[in-house]
Amino acid sequence: MRILRTDIEGDCEGHYATIARRTGSEYIDVHVLTPTLDREHQVQADDRDDRWSMAECLQETLDGTRGTNSMIHEYFREIERLAW
Repeated sequence: MRILRTDIEGDCEGHYATIARRTGSEYIDVHVLTPTLDREHQVQADDRDDRWSMAECLQETLDGTRGTNSMIHEYFREIERLAW
């Protein structure tokens, strides 16, 4: 089994992200959508620091506040599912 896509709704109303990776791609695609933002990101799948940085960005954008490491780790875990 392989997970290809995850949809996330943040704590702030109207803040969403889609995390996806196509088979064979070196990148994880992240689409962030808020009432004022519509942005695409590409994360290097084999770069842990890049994945963590994206998790930090997602957590703050979707939850509306800078979170603790455990809060960031929830997003990181979802990105990690697509890293392998």
